[in-house]
Amino acid sequence: MPEPTAPPVPPPATPPTPPIALAALLARADLGLRQLAGPSHASIRWVHTSEMADPYPYLLGGELLMTAGVQLADPEVYVSRVVAAGAAALGFGVAPVHEEVPPALVEACARHGLALIEVPPRTTFSAVARAVWLLMARAREDELRRVNEAQRALATAASRPDPVGAVLRVLAGRLGGWAGLLTPEGVVLESAGAEPGPLAGVRDLVRVVSPAADPPRPTPSRKPPAEATGRPPEAFGKGRGGDTAPKAHPLTATDTADGTHLAAYAPAEAGGTALAVATPHRTPGDHTIAGVAAVLLSLLTAGRPTAEDAARSAALVRLLLGGAPQEAGALLGAGPWVVVHGRGEGSPPGLGALVDRAGPALRALVPADREVAPHPGWTLGVSAPAALEGLAVAGIQAARALERAEATRVPLARHRPAGFAALVDPAEAAAYARELLAPLGRPLRTTLYNWLALHGSWDRTAVALGVHRNTVRQRIGRCAALLGADLDDMDVRTELWLALRSAEAHSGQCR
Repeated sequence: MPEPTAPPVPPPATPPTPPIALAALLARADLGLRQLAGPSHASIRWVHTSEMADPYPYLLGGELLMTAGVQLADPEVYVSRVVAAGAAALGFGVAPVHEEVPPALVEACARHGLALIEVPPRTTFSAVARAVWLLMARAREDELRRVNEAQRALATAASRPDPVGAVLRVLAGRLGGWAGLLTPEGVVLESAGAEPGPLAGVRDLVRVVSPAADPPRPTPSRKPPAEATGRPPEAFGKGRGGDTAPKAHPLTATDTADGTHLAAYAPAEAGGTALAVATPHRTPGDHTIAGVAAVLLSLLTAGRPTAEDAARSAALVRLLLGGAPQEAGALLGAGPWVVVHGRGEGSPPGLGALVDRAGPALRALVPADREVAPHPGWTLGVSAPAALEGLAVAGIQAARALERAEATRVPLARHRPAGFAALVDPAEAAAYARELLAPLGRPLRTTLYNWLALHGSWDRTAVALGVHRNTVRQRIGRCAALLGADLDDMDVRTELWLALRSAEAHSGQCR
């Protein structure tokens, strides 16, 4: 009868405190530590002291391994075993065994990419360990403070008039990246922050965690950290294109693509929206902060409008067609508002407003202080801000802006103010102004601007510029020569005036 075997020992969990940077430990002047080899960006999770000839079986990964080299026979073999166990750095104590760090050990650490720290004779290993634990405790306090402040900010954002957008903006700001609310199919409903390059990776994660999507693909089996490289569990995410799938459990998935850290959080109920974040760095506390935001967004988006609410919203938006504004005054307030007209397919823009949609057409009433951004699959026209009594005119403005957007094939167009200047695209006008006025330096442009503004008066222009009237005449003559234009011609003056005004609006360099 075979003897019973002991159950396998599970791999150790990462410590509850965040890792510290090796640079923070080296900055402690009282320790007198000096780095001799290896990378300076290493992170330390533990401290372990060992004088074993082969400490591999006793390392967990991520340690600062302290040794005086009592049994250091072959530095090359020793360092290779330490690296294989996943140690973060090696601290070598000088005296009493060695008078200096062996050069062969320095070379081996440099070759294997292991950070090597010289510990002077006056510094005990226990002092180094105590410094590490103090730094970890301080990092933990900083993390808890950061999470607490972020929770308060997110709770405040959830109470604002546009809670979903406010929560996403706060989350993106706190994490220093991008945050978006997506459908189970991966369509972005609303987002904040700079859109990440690997957006396809974000959608893949959402499909992994979303209960409405296909079941998550199985993750290939991995060896325990102690059998592989000794790295902590989170180090096994290889990123898109690597040899492993994203790390996931039923409601959360993380991945790395092109150096960008991605994460997705989904509610428990099927068909709900999912929160996705993309950040250039992943720091302790990010997961907790994003989890709080995911819970808030789940609560904010869980409500389903009743038939009465939908009918009221549609009735309010139909006021744009000419209904009496006072009928909705008690519900809408004074404003100001912008009207949005749109045409498109798929999920509509997440305007978070009063929306009336009929097939591919959409009309919405949005508070003027809320940003209306382009949305995939839709073409939008946005009116100028208007009070309640001006919504009918704003509806006409939005319809015309939509027509202009469709004609110019842009995803969004806004109402332009009245006047001939509004008939010209500002960017085109600025480009033409730069070309037309290129021969003139700033003093000549300033003189020409004031001369035209003062209807060609030499004396008034001289007073305005603080120069002699003959100086004004000379400068205007110089402008006419450089431009090859007759400045007595009203058409020429008008064209130059519009160009100078456009240049002033874009650069402020004419007055």
